[in-house]
Amino acid sequence: MLLTLYIVYFSYLCPNAALNMDNNFKYVMLTILTLSVFTLTIVELTGISKNGIFRRYSGGGEGSFYSKTGEIYKGEIYPEQLLTRTQVVAQMTKTTVQFYETKFNFGSVSEGKVLTHSFRFKNTGQNPLMIAKTDVTCGCTVSNFPLETIPPGVDGEISIVYNSSGHSGFQQKNIIVHSNSLPEAVSIGIEANVR
Repeated sequence: MLLTLYIVYFSYLCPNAALNMDNNFKYVMLTILTLSVFTLTIVELTGISKNGIFRRYSGGGEGSFYSKTGEIYKGEIYPEQLLTRTQVVAQMTKTTVQFYETKFNFGSVSEGKVLTHSFRFKNTGQNPLMIAKTDVTCGCTVSNFPLETIPPGVDGEISIVYNSSGHSGFQQKNIIVHSNSLPEAVSIGIEANVR
């Protein structure tokens, strides 16, 4: 296949190259290239190839699939299984959540220090609680939240890591927690006086 592409390139795009071929040979190579592309298209469309590219766009199929963590799944996968975490949480029955605190002040800290605090919360509703995502106001702040559902009456925690490098003065960082609770978004925050 590569040889065919090489010949076509030099014969049509570089007509003055040292590689001179008669017209019959050029047409034979172009025919081989066309038939190769046609054969690959037929193989993909008919599903002979287990991981056919067209199969992904026609409602699922079997093969190997990779998660964000690199875990390999084998078998069938269909579009209804490809919901994002936010879409899954939006479809869940609503519940309520209560944070034990919504603000934390680190006090005076030296610039360059990495600070961590965990915000504890409780699922006070009658249905499982799932956190969809968190939005932070700065790249210096990272949140880690439980990926599994929190049953009714059970506590959970969101860990916040703040890197004070490059910051000075009074710092206030807010984290918006999105879940299947009412209200859907809850704001928690940290404060520090960086010197």
